[in-house]
Amino acid sequence: MSHYHRILVGLDLSPESQQVIDRVKTLFADKQVTISLVHVQEPLSFAYGGDIPMDLSEIQNQLESQANQRLAELRSQLSGFTVDTRVIIGQPASEMHRFAKEHDVDLIVVGTHGRHGLALIFGSTANGVLHGAVCDVLAVRIKDK
Repeated sequence: MSHYHRILVGLDLSPESQQVIDRVKTLFADKQVTISLVHVQEPLSFAYGGDIPMDLSEIQNQLESQANQRLAELRSQLSGFTVDTRVIIGQPASEMHRFAKEHDVDLIVVGTHGRHGLALIFGSTANGVLHGAVCDVLAVRIKDK
């Protein structure tokens, strides 16, 4: 895997994100790679479809701040690598595709629970990233504890 130089690591910031970070550290130890830790938050207005008649921007800003703090914690575990962090507002798969194109990413790494059937159809971000990616995609299997 030494031909990868620019890696996007898409994280949902759940406790299971640690497994993705651990895999990246193992796979790319002693490699000259640049890693972008990216968390994509869907806008609250999308989640609630405009059903809540109030300004959600302050809550969105708080969520973004918390995400930046968590990314900083994960970044600290990647000493020895060149790492940047980004919180992006939008739809996860399409924003990761856009980021990959704009930053010449060689590899996208995401976690997956390995869902199948209806669970896959109705919510697999990893599957969405895989389809339409301009580069290789590595899906790290999340193990239930």
